[in-house]
Amino acid sequence: MSEYDLKRTILDPSIPYVGTILGGLEPGTMVVIHGTVPNDADRFQIDFQCGSSTSPRSDVALHFNPRFKGWNWGQIICNTLQNGSWGWEEKTYPMPIAPGKPFEVIFLVLPHKFQVSSNGKFLLSYKHRINLDKIDTLGIYGQVKINTIGFVSETLQQSTPPISLAASLLDGCLKVPCTQSLSNALGPGRTVLVKGEVNKNAKSFAIDLKPSGSRTIALHLNPRMKEKVFVRNSYLYDSWGDEERQLQEFPFFPDLYFELLIYCETHQYKVAVNGHHVLDYRHRFKDLSMINEVSVHGDVQVYEIRAW
Repeated sequence: MSEYDLKRTILDPSIPYVGTILGGLEPGTMVVIHGTVPNDADRFQIDFQCGSSTSPRSDVALHFNPRFKGWNWGQIICNTLQNGSWGWEEKTYPMPIAPGKPFEVIFLVLPHKFQVSSNGKFLLSYKHRINLDKIDTLGIYGQVKINTIGFVSETLQQSTPPISLAASLLDGCLKVPCTQSLSNALGPGRTVLVKGEVNKNAKSFAIDLKPSGSRTIALHLNPRMKEKVFVRNSYLYDSWGDEERQLQEFPFFPDLYFELLIYCETHQYKVAVNGHHVLDYRHRFKDLSMINEVSVHGDVQVYEIRAW
């Protein structure tokens, strides 16, 4: 599974808060903010800035601005300020942050965008309009109480040397459809990781665990974006079995960067997406020692496939 390496934490900062991001931002960094919005709040903002100047105002690479009153209440406005001028607004709603309630916002820094989640759910993606290496300051303003600001780097915990999120993303994509052999066959205690990104106009994609050279599919994971269903099945004896579709919440969205973990137990697989357990699937193909291949196809980019 993943472990988080805490680089720096700021506790109970005064608002407005303007602080240097030590070492800047790089792909794989997460900025985790916990706070509470007052009951009478109008709005607040979190800005990833290129400096701390107020006159002239520093460029803002990402302006994250939840609004609770006015004609655009219930929306999060995102934008970029360059050379004193705002660009086009990107609006997201409905909004999971509510006055009078605590919140968590996580900004995951990717090479080409910020991916933002709130209260454990994907919220939005925002493509970079300013180069990451120019961002060196975090600013928080408005009607909000901040409890903690954490800067986190993510490293996979494996028996092999750690592979950073940044390295796998910067190495580029695997060609889809893609098939990768496992160095050791699957069995209880083994984990398969797939890092990828859902295409913008995706309809569906699939991740299959199977024996090489066989039509058999031991585990077929098939998110379908239009229907918002996550189908699980097995292909045995040249036919599909009964689909499993039950799920509390669909975890995939267009443009979503994801890390999908499949953990093999004696009687079932456990599947997690971006650190959250989403489903269990009991083994229908019992000879786990024959499962030695992962294939991915459909409307998705694949950055890494790894097993341990």
